Amino acid sequence: MGRTELVLITALILFGAFLLGWAGHWVFRRFNRIDTANVAELDHMASALHEAEETRDDAISYMQSREAELSGKLGQTQAELEAAMEGLGVARCEAEELRAYIEETS
Repeated sequence: MGRTELVLITALILFGAFLLGWAGHWVFRRFNRIDTANVAELDHMASALHEAEETRDDAISYMQSREAELSGKLGQTQAELEAAMEGLGVARCEAEELRAYIEETS
């Protein structure tokens, strides 16, 4: 086998591999064709997904703002509760002092 025959056989093998790959690609594309109806459905699904993501983002931002507002109200309510409890404690002390004073004078 000479050098020319080896080059020719190699070229034929490579050309055969190319033809086999091209035929396989053609068969694959032939069976996996996308219809225009499928493309329209995919476009509709993509737009619906985009709208759902926007709605989700809006809901998240609303929930975050509502959470911040409620946290502020909770802090204010806790401060008012502490002030009321402190006032109640002072009132109880004064009531005890008045009871003791009344018992002493009677």
